[in-house]
Amino acid sequence: MIEITEHKIDVPTLIAAVSHDGAGATDVFIGTTRNKTSEKAVVKLDFEAYEPMAVKELQKIVDRAKEQWPILKYAISHRVGVVEIGEEAVVIAVSTPHRQAAFESCQFIIDELKKTVPIWKKEIFEDGDVWVASHP
Repeated sequence: MIEITEHKIDVPTLIAAVSHDGAGATDVFIGTTRNKTSEKAVVKLDFEAYEPMAVKELQKIVDRAKEQWPILKYAISHRVGVVEIGEEAVVIAVSTPHRQAAFESCQFIIDELKKTVPIWKKEIFEDGDVWVASHP
C-alpha cells in the first residue's frame, strides 16, 4: 500500500496493513512535524507533491528494498497540505521475518524517499516561510 493523502494518517490502519503470519518483526517509522528547526520556531509545515510520480518513485524504492530484504508487506503514507505541529507527515511500516531486516528496510525506504520522491516541504514560521531541501 502506497498513498499520498491530504488527511491525517491512521497509524493503526497502516500497522494492520502489514500484518502477516510469517512476520517476526514489524518496523514503523513515523515522521512528525516538530516545533523548531535550526533554533527557529516552526508554526506548521505545508507539503506539495506530484502525486503520480511520487507514487511511482515510492514503488521503485520498495521494489529495490524487496531485492535486499525479505519484506512480507509494506505500507507508506505521506501527507500533502498543511501538517500541524505533532501530526504525522509520513508513516512507513514494513513486516519481515526478523527484526534486523525490518529496521534496515524501513530506514532505507525513508532515506531514499527523502532523496528522490517529488514531495516538497515548506516550513512556515511566524515571520515567513521557506522551502526546505530534503538533503541540504
